[in-house]
Amino acid sequence: MKVKICGITSYNDALMAIEAGADALGFVFYEKSPRYITIPHAKEILKKLPPFVEKVALFVNVDAQTINATCQEIGATLAQIHFEASQELYNALKVPYIKVIRAKEAQDIFQYSDEYRLVDAFSETYGGSGKKLNCEWFETIDCSKIILAGGLDGQNVASLKKYGFYGVDVSSGVEALYGIKDPSKVRDFIKNAKS
Repeated sequence: MKVKICGITSYNDALMAIEAGADALGFVFYEKSPRYITIPHAKEILKKLPPFVEKVALFVNVDAQTINATCQEIGATLAQIHFEASQELYNALKVPYIKVIRAKEAQDIFQYSDEYRLVDAFSETYGGSGKKLNCEWFETIDCSKIILAGGLDGQNVASLKKYGFYGVDVSSGVEALYGIKDPSKVRDFIKNAKS
């Protein structure tokens, strides 16, 4: 399984996650999030990161112009669209993107089923809430294009391998404090997801 460590707010945490084996890092451009990062701060971190790591910029309720400009300025390789966006917005994006399904019920996970997508537990706060999805929803479906998020940690991530998810995305489950990663939790999470 691919692993994304989301809510990165420091260069040290970014490098530590990469050295632990993270495939992708997430940077939150949503001012109401406790993991919010400014464009100049993110740019400073991203310019020092090694190649071959996906650098994901997470957006909530902004327009395509903002997404395009932010990704270009900081050097993000993927935009994560964490809200119900129109097709017009997706058509206007000049950067690769991934859609997020904020699932309230089982049928929600079938949205965009022909695309790679991130499935998170519905939360009013848009991600990083630690809410867990019902894994029974995934038992009889093809999960090879799903990145699972929501309530994951080093203890429960190993149990997800049987579903065949493309990847997992974690934020609060590997933190010491909001936006501050716990190195041992990050290492355990990645080891258990990939071993």
